[in-house]
Amino acid sequence: MSKTDKKVVFITAGSLEEAEKIATSLVEEGLATCVNIIPSIRSVYRWEGKVCNDNETFLIAKTDDKNLKRLIAHVEKLHSYSTPEVISISIDSGSEKYLAWMDRCLGKTMQAGK
Repeated sequence: MSKTDKKVVFITAGSLEEAEKIATSLVEEGLATCVNIIPSIRSVYRWEGKVCNDNETFLIAKTDDKNLKRLIAHVEKLHSYSTPEVISISIDSGSEKYLAWMDRCLGKTMQAGK
């Protein structure tokens, strides 16, 4: 299979509650097919000249090129951070059934179901 138009988006959040709010909203709005929530990660990063070491929640969202900009804007609107981490990587290939399911969830076909 050749490169797809699908994306995996990494998002960090300051709390589990915030992560759940973002994940639910992304799926309800049709901007992501699925969002996995990893409840506790440790992030070490530089912010405003200081090295920070914080607990965060990690989200892994699946979307496509068409919805990526809207997904990013939606996360930025809901997020408590002034500069939230929202980065994406391309999905080169994967299970054809899963990729077809993503298309259905993102409104690319009129078929229903998994």
